[in-house]
Amino acid sequence: MTRPSRRYLILALLSLSCLLGQLRGEEHAEKHPWWDAKWPNRKKLVIDTGAQGVAIGAPIGSAAVLLRLHDGNFNFLGSREDGGDLRFVTDDNKTVLPHHVEKWDGLLNEAYVWVKAPEVKSSGITTLWMYSGNLTDAAPAEDAKATFDEDTVAVFHFGSSASLGKDASASALALQGVGAAGPGSIGGGHRLTSQAALTLPAAAPLAWTEGGSFSFSAWFKPTATVEGVLFQRKEGTKSLTIGFSTGVPYLEISGQRASAGQPAAPGVWQHLTVSVSGGNANFYVNGKKAATLAAGLPALAGDMFFGADSTGAKGVLGDLDEVRLSKNARSEAWSMFEAASQGISAEAGKLISLGQDELSEHEEEGELMKHVSLLVDISKDLTVDGWVVIVCCTVLAIVGMGIALNKFLYLNTIEKATAEFLKRWEKISSDLTAIDSEDDKSIQNMGGTLSAKTLRMMKQSPLYHIYHLGVVEISRRVTVSQGDARSKETKGLSGRSIQAVKATMHSGLVREVQKLNSNLVFLTIGIAGGPYLGLLGTVIGVMITFAVIAKSGQVEVNSIAPGIAGALLATVAGLAVAIPCLFIYSYLSARIKNVVTNMETFIDEFITKMAEHHKEV
Repeated sequence: MTRPSRRYLILALLSLSCLLGQLRGEEHAEKHPWWDAKWPNRKKLVIDTGAQGVAIGAPIGSAAVLLRLHDGNFNFLGSREDGGDLRFVTDDNKTVLPHHVEKWDGLLNEAYVWVKAPEVKSSGITTLWMYSGNLTDAAPAEDAKATFDEDTVAVFHFGSSASLGKDASASALALQGVGAAGPGSIGGGHRLTSQAALTLPAAAPLAWTEGGSFSFSAWFKPTATVEGVLFQRKEGTKSLTIGFSTGVPYLEISGQRASAGQPAAPGVWQHLTVSVSGGNANFYVNGKKAATLAAGLPALAGDMFFGADSTGAKGVLGDLDEVRLSKNARSEAWSMFEAASQGISAEAGKLISLGQDELSEHEEEGELMKHVSLLVDISKDLTVDGWVVIVCCTVLAIVGMGIALNKFLYLNTIEKATAEFLKRWEKISSDLTAIDSEDDKSIQNMGGTLSAKTLRMMKQSPLYHIYHLGVVEISRRVTVSQGDARSKETKGLSGRSIQAVKATMHSGLVREVQKLNSNLVFLTIGIAGGPYLGLLGTVIGVMITFAVIAKSGQVEVNSIAPGIAGALLATVAGLAVAIPCLFIYSYLSARIKNVVTNMETFIDEFITKMAEHHKEV
């Protein structure tokens, strides 16, 4: 194959590749249209229970899916500081799913978000979409109560010291006796010290019926070979207990016990699930069935205890996290999904994955609007002093730009008129007798060589004004009356007369320079005053921000950053005035200097030629 043939083949292949890429993009856009153009970014959220992910063949049903966001899979800088712009949509691109944020750390770029998947497919792929990036009108849309299904009666995240005992479900229960926060498997957890139990007071959603259904699930990490009670509900001889005996998990219902067989490894998080329905109870450890007990749920309605038994004794030592209580019997598939999706093993990454960032069709416009919206948001935190400074800077900018525009037009006009004048002057300077006249009209018309239109244009040139002054002065000195008003004679120019003419022309030059430099002082005021005004606004804004923080006692990034950003906006306004004024002033000064140099050169040339033409006799 010849070289031209190879070149054409390569071009054809490249063209075909581009065409196929465009067709694939159009096909993707048709199958997955954008949910809302106000959200410029989205990611595909894939839950894979097939052979490529974590194989789960049995039905799972609805599930609260955990997303661990970090620098590697999410752009925190392109999202709101509290994650309030997040939205989750089903694959129909219409249904918005409930979600809530357990933890959002914009400094460490770490977040834990729970999303309700209405139906997780077994042995297949469930697709959801995560949208973000709406920084203007995206109010937080979290709904923790709706994130979990109707069978969930209590959820304790233990995410922070403020939410250690709070229930995230619709029941809105509260634990009592909550102690210090500890490390969790997901965000924060609770440290069980074996000294006392956490108590969940009796409530209507927690009541059990004889032979009814109930599920308990939690993450637990023993600090050593554990011995004691992790969960218990007991009234008389009726009880349900989940505990450890020499490190081995066990389930006990009203005196009947079933052990899991393998001891829990110290320092390792274990996912424990107990599911009771009818006359059977199943115990799952890390999503796998570890024990079965032929016993039904007892009718109990009293308090529940975590970390010790009902008397506060037999406590366990370790960390507890993500406690969930349900009024139905969770399946083994559900337990397997919870253990795999919430864990930190490689299975979690295979089960739940986030795709690449996809940008809306209006990304360029979105980026511009993003910056504009940020400035608008920052301006909302400006104090009155800051607004006064910005108004002053705006006035300086308007005045300065108006003067600059006027000077640009004026300089362009006089340069055009000067070019025409110099062309005419070059013609008559070789024979100055054309302007040897006392008639002012002849002097203005440069010896009758100018048309009315050209004369009107040249009168705008500073050189023409100086020329006119010089010619009139010379005409007065070289023309002498001889008694009869119609009889005149000419004489030469003395040295003193030449100096006088030169002085007159220089006075005209000074007036022209003053006219050229008129109002440029407003540009220098913008250059020197703009930054100082901006600095004044910033200092006052920072001072007020710290005064408010000191008064309220809230020392947080979220309380400091808006005030500081608003204060810095004043400095930006001052610099936005000073920088353009500086560049424009330098440019205008250079052009004015050229005009002045031309006038000085012309005066010297004019005086020299006139002195030579009108020699003293």
